[in-house]
Amino acid sequence: MEIHVFMGLLTLGPIVWKVLGKDILSFAFTVGFLDDQFNQLQKLQDESSPYFVMEVVTMFFGDSEKLLNSIALALEQKPVDFKSVDSHVHQFKGSSASVGAARVKDVCTNFRNICEAQDLEGCMRCLQQLQQEYFLLKNNLQYSFRLQQEIQAAGGSISSME
Repeated sequence: MEIHVFMGLLTLGPIVWKVLGKDILSFAFTVGFLDDQFNQLQKLQDESSPYFVMEVVTMFFGDSEKLLNSIALALEQKPVDFKSVDSHVHQFKGSSASVGAARVKDVCTNFRNICEAQDLEGCMRCLQQLQQEYFLLKNNLQYSFRLQQEIQAAGGSISSME
């Protein structure tokens, strides 16, 4: 029997998308990981592009990891160029908003305020919080996408969350 841990919840496989998959996304909305922009992305997905959301979010993941690395490197510079840090965080905030990553976007908003105050310790705390929120989102969305692929590979179909 396959055991999965999702956001602290244990689930036993096999897993059925109509029951668990939608519950995962519902939970992600409930706890604020995702907002309505994610629903808007899902509306663009159809039979001709069944992996549209997964592809867009996967690009977001790649860009996000580059941005996290750029932010970390910028914070290591002596003296810290807070305008450079803020520019990276601003870019991260925009890309997070475009995919509906609400909690990541919210951390970026706070991070930008800390950059403006040129508070290095505060920026380091925000970077840690940003990394934590980002990796929680990434792990959970990747899990959801794997479920979708498994269901589709078995001949099932996926309907969007609405």
